[in-house]
Amino acid sequence: MVRLPDLPISDMPPLTLTVAIDILVVAFLIYQFIVLVRGRRAAHILTGVVILVAIYAVSAWAGLELLRTLLATLAPYTGFALIVMFQSEIRRMLARIGRKPFGRFTELERREVADEILLALSQLAQQKIGALIVVERKIGLRTFVESGVSLDALLSRDLLCSIFQPLGALHDGAVIIQGDRATAAACFLPLTTNPLLSTNLGTRHRAAIGITEEADCIALVVSEETGRVSMAVHGEIELSVSLDSIESMLTGRVKGRLGQRESQAAPPAHEPVNRS
Repeated sequence: MVRLPDLPISDMPPLTLTVAIDILVVAFLIYQFIVLVRGRRAAHILTGVVILVAIYAVSAWAGLELLRTLLATLAPYTGFALIVMFQSEIRRMLARIGRKPFGRFTELERREVADEILLALSQLAQQKIGALIVVERKIGLRTFVESGVSLDALLSRDLLCSIFQPLGALHDGAVIIQGDRATAAACFLPLTTNPLLSTNLGTRHRAAIGITEEADCIALVVSEETGRVSMAVHGEIELSVSLDSIESMLTGRVKGRLGQRESQAAPPAHEPVNRS
């Protein structure tokens, strides 16, 4: 029988309340950093750093003195290089901790975001300006954020209305909202694969259904032909929805599916708009 080596458990310090708090704080900071880096280009930089560390360990083990010396010479400057390369991620992490210390989106913040979105929808609907707004919930939309133009701006009615102006550079696409920030504009979204809907709805409406088939987000559409506002959730769409219903969904008072499916709603008009 093979006897396993004894682990130095006796040398470990006792688990006290201070040690537990220390571990939890460090784990929280690491988690926040991973959340910010995941899915971004910085993840490739971090992977490259890990590979260099592995190469250094192999060179030290194999006796490759020239390679080990070169890497050891560059090591003192690694910290400064990481700060420069990850400055945007570090800034986002600090801002995120400052806005929501416990990772929660308060009721007041949620209502403020809902009010700004509703004001923008009302103005866009009155002017019959086409728009597609996606509000992130529990499932992240970073893949679709990367397909658009990064904004990371504080959400406001004026910002949304200016983005969707017909002659603007960012109007052709979706705006993705994460928390109280307009994260990106001109984002490309997947179209729904439901064959019963593809011939009845415009591209914006089909994109709204498609994104809600893949995530638990809320997609809001303004028709540039009729000015009506539609809402898609969980792969279902409700046409000509009231602003009160949208507010209830955005503020969390309604968490289930929509009251009616698109096929049960009024016959939709064609909306030949560019893909969003």
